[in-house]
Amino acid sequence: MLFLILLCLLVAVLIGLSALFSGSETALTGASRARLHQLERQGSPAAARANLLLQDPEALIGAILLANNLVNILASSLATWLFIALVGEAGVLLATLVMTALVVIFAEVLPKTYAIRHADKVALRVAGAVAWLILVTRPVVKAIQAVVRFALWASGDRPDPDAKREEAEEELRGAIELHTDAEDEEAREARDMLRSILDLSDVAVEEVMTHRRNVAMIDIDQEPQDIVTEVVDSPYTRLPLYSSDPDNIVGILHAKELLRALRAREGDANQLDISALAAEPWFIPSSTSLTDQLQNFRKKRAHFAVVVDEYGSFEGIITLEDILEEIVGDIDDETDVVKAAGVSEAGDGSYIVEGSVTIRDLNRQFDWSLPDDDASTVAGLVLYEARLIPEVGQAFNVHGFTIKVLERQRLQITKLQIWPDQVLERPGSEEIGDAR
Repeated sequence: MLFLILLCLLVAVLIGLSALFSGSETALTGASRARLHQLERQGSPAAARANLLLQDPEALIGAILLANNLVNILASSLATWLFIALVGEAGVLLATLVMTALVVIFAEVLPKTYAIRHADKVALRVAGAVAWLILVTRPVVKAIQAVVRFALWASGDRPDPDAKREEAEEELRGAIELHTDAEDEEAREARDMLRSILDLSDVAVEEVMTHRRNVAMIDIDQEPQDIVTEVVDSPYTRLPLYSSDPDNIVGILHAKELLRALRAREGDANQLDISALAAEPWFIPSSTSLTDQLQNFRKKRAHFAVVVDEYGSFEGIITLEDILEEIVGDIDDETDVVKAAGVSEAGDGSYIVEGSVTIRDLNRQFDWSLPDDDASTVAGLVLYEARLIPEVGQAFNVHGFTIKVLERQRLQITKLQIWPDQVLERPGSEEIGDAR
């Protein structure tokens, strides 16, 4: 009888160990990596151990599964022996039923449910024990890993570092969306900024630059007094200088440098040498990503660059403020020229939009999903999808939005009307975008 009691206690201990291993696996794989990292930085040794374990997930899972299967199989074998001793051959069936119920409830569902609810707390508590388990089972786990990797390699499954990076970025994007409260204005603003930071590497400077037709420029061949007047009348601190042809950028004039030179010459503009005051222009290709350009601005300690296309032709200018505005939204100061945002409500659920408004700004402002891979402005999107220059009054169904052309100057679309998230049946409307 004493032997049977000891056997029962041993089975109970094995089920308890199985519960520990099951809960540890769920807690460690489900714990917040960000929170564990923060706790480690704050000096938590348990968090440091947990993070160390998570650096090699294959060894972690292999050790836990090996130990868990060992105790489950041993517990089932001992239970079968116990029930056969008690009831004879029928004990095999009885042991199977009882052990299935015990293992499922107490060794799987219960510990895993608790671990899911308290993943971080459980992970910190079991990290030390699991570390010892991995150390003890390392030789066997290494052999198992070798067999598994060979089997995956033979089946054509190869590790892809690029895919892992993409998955990490998607996980980060998902975490941002998951933890953002749609009803909280501050949370939405934080989400938009985080989204924009992740998108910087996918956006080229040509998509956010000030186009050449909107760039305030100064002809360096003018009289110095006229140049001073233009600089003083301009709201901008840095102004490109050109000679003979606007494509021929020869320098960048900083208003402060001009004012210092004027003061040194007691206000006599005729004594100024504008060429000597101007800084050398910094030319960058239009395909440069915003991430790269932001880093370049920091390295050169510069705030202003001239954008050129692949043929070296002047396209526009990009400033540090332009990139920052992509993250935090428009930044206006007391010297900025106040201008309309380019978007207004029409009263019927639609919006009147200037053709130069960027798709990114619309998506960010209204949480839309217009594609911006092939066009940066809403007018450009219509041109790209329609593959023609539309007439005034023509309407198109574009990716679930109805867009109608309201105004056009020569070949440039200047104003449109957008009905979001609905495809309207309008006379003369054409299906583009979704149909292709």
